[in-house]
Amino acid sequence: MSKVTLEEIVSLCKRRGFIFPGSEIYGGLSGTWDYGPLGVSLKKNIQNLWWNYFVKQRRNVYGLDSAILMNQKVWQASGHVDTFNDPLIEDKVTKKRYRLDHLIEDNGLVAEGLSLSQMNDLVNEKGIKSPDGNELGKADQFNLMFQTMVGPVASEESKVYLRPETAQGMFVNFKNIVDTFYPDLPFGIAQIGKNFRNEISPRDFIFRSREMEIMEYELFIDPENWEKEFDIQLNMVRHFFVEVLGLDKDKLHEKEIPENERAHYSKRTIDFEYEFPIGVKEIAGLAYRTDYDLTKHQEKSGKNLEYTVKGDTRKFIPHVIEPSFGLDRLVLAVLSTTYKVDEVNGEPRTYLDLPNKLAPYKAMVSPLLKNKPELVKKANEIFNNLMDKFGDISWDDNGNIGKRYRRQDEIGTPYCITVDFDSLEDDSVTVRDRNTTEQKRVKISDLDNLFH
Repeated sequence: MSKVTLEEIVSLCKRRGFIFPGSEIYGGLSGTWDYGPLGVSLKKNIQNLWWNYFVKQRRNVYGLDSAILMNQKVWQASGHVDTFNDPLIEDKVTKKRYRLDHLIEDNGLVAEGLSLSQMNDLVNEKGIKSPDGNELGKADQFNLMFQTMVGPVASEESKVYLRPETAQGMFVNFKNIVDTFYPDLPFGIAQIGKNFRNEISPRDFIFRSREMEIMEYELFIDPENWEKEFDIQLNMVRHFFVEVLGLDKDKLHEKEIPENERAHYSKRTIDFEYEFPIGVKEIAGLAYRTDYDLTKHQEKSGKNLEYTVKGDTRKFIPHVIEPSFGLDRLVLAVLSTTYKVDEVNGEPRTYLDLPNKLAPYKAMVSPLLKNKPELVKKANEIFNNLMDKFGDISWDDNGNIGKRYRRQDEIGTPYCITVDFDSLEDDSVTVRDRNTTEQKRVKISDLDNLFH
């Protein structure tokens, strides 16, 4: 089987209702994507697996849903106003702007770890041109936060930002969680939410866009135990990717980030990378943020953010370990991992090898012929029973049965249940397996056991 391309994934997503271009009827909006009915289901299934594994099963992790709009002082304290930048360079002729590090990489060179000055020097040394073949100006830093105003009057005081990360919402609620629940260390605050970054050059489908969803939690710890806690979280992340989400272990890579390339707040960072159709790219990160964020917020807000150890006189600002996952990138990883092509009866077939826990539909129920009321009635009874017990069941009566099978294969439905005329006599149905395409007769009364 040939390696799947990004174009094939994009085509399937559009054709089968997973993901559409944003604002498509108006020509689209660069860097935005709309999740269709099946994309929403797939994304929610990934979310639920993540939330169940990292939050619901942990007695010391607390969920949160913080506001997207926050006081601008939050982002001043966190350093985002001053440091959340990407290198921007302009085509001297067309005046189009590009991310300089992307241009350098597109020319087969390495930009990672280079300063802005070094990247500017590389442009001159290698004679790098814009995508239109024109000379480039001098690069400068560009802040990625979307700025807006609250209230009817635009002023410096009314300025706010769409959040570029969910982490700060958890840090500014640290005191609220401690005062309300007074948890023992270590404890976590977890959140799944939208983030916004004014990417200079969004690319590669949903991998890099201007609106994204992040799943992460901040684990507040005693700094004396940071190495032990870091290793615990590292193993949990590994287990989630392979055993829970079902990604290909051989395509998952860990990259220890050297000190000169780490974020300003990090003492240790491991990036998790995955083999996408676009290459080996970051899918998640694990960072030891020390006490940087809480210390900055304590200084800026004037509020005491120290933690008092129960039964002890010790007071200190906890340190933080942060596992962070890009939800959209996980969706792309799942799609690129499960996209398969084989042959059935000498004809090529495309299907998504989605595990049951991720598939938008667990099964499809179908009457062999939709113009036969007795078949439709029987199929409806089965559909309603399975929906009541298992949910996520599809109904499909369009086209001949072969076309229905191909359609369900492409959206990753594990089983197709067909009601035919024999079903009216023997109370059995044909159950087709997506991966093997094998069909067998199953008693309707045994369908529950099959799904269990």
